[in-house]
Amino acid sequence: MTNPPVGVERRIGQRFAFNLPVSLRDVATGVEGLGFTQDLSSRGVFLFTDMALNEGAEVELTLKMPSEITLGENMRVRCRGLVLRVVRPADTPWKPAGSADAETKIGVAVCLKGYEYLPEPEDSSADFRRISALHSASGADRPAIPASPRVSVH
Repeated sequence: MTNPPVGVERRIGQRFAFNLPVSLRDVATGVEGLGFTQDLSSRGVFLFTDMALNEGAEVELTLKMPSEITLGENMRVRCRGLVLRVVRPADTPWKPAGSADAETKIGVAVCLKGYEYLPEPEDSSADFRRISALHSASGADRPAIPASPRVSVH
């Protein structure tokens, strides 16, 4: 009878499977790109992107860090980190978890070195384009909502 090999977990922080949008910037070249996370911890992230990155590159990532990691509220953060591993789609016999888009993207493992907490924008919905034909871009077409009567308790 043989026992299966025991895997040693080298990660210190707990990983969470979050599919979050992330913006990236290569610190050396200033090149910017977009991606999405597969999993995330307080010390590292594995993400998918179209951006060409190399092992050893210093990168900045901007994302909304979930409360499971901040131990408070969800917060926008800019993280600085080092690319530890780059996985090209042709290099993997496995299918990434999460999104079908991940099959054509480059997988990147980043060790996070520091965080900068960013202020929330005044109206974060202003950053997104209108996606429904049912809603107009201006509030002029919206019906007025009558004020509810106030009830006083004596």
